[in-house]
Amino acid sequence: MSDKRWPRSVYGVGTEPDARFSFANERTFLAWIRTGLGFVTASVAIVALTTLKPDLNVEAHIAALVLAITGVGCGVHAFVGWARNERRLRQSKPLPSSPLMVLLVLVLVVVATITVILVL
Repeated sequence: MSDKRWPRSVYGVGTEPDARFSFANERTFLAWIRTGLGFVTASVAIVALTTLKPDLNVEAHIAALVLAITGVGCGVHAFVGWARNERRLRQSKPLPSSPLMVLLVLVLVVVATITVILVL
């Protein structure tokens, strides 16, 4: 029986790793997806709140846009990171670090700071 799993760029490389490592990689993928959904949800909530306080319209929409873009970035990173890590597991190579974590912290700090300033 031939292996028909997709993407071939992942499953067509190396040897089958211990299933526990693949499952851990999948859980990491899902965690990145949840993080992205959280950012997008916060973005939607901010836009919804602008209906209650219209004088924050421009600043709130900028913050919402930054959060939405960050959420999309998390989703893209989830798949790209999963594929990269799974390939490396299959090749018995060390896993790389993720520079996106630093960017997420910066976005969160900037948006939170802007929110505090606007609320005060």
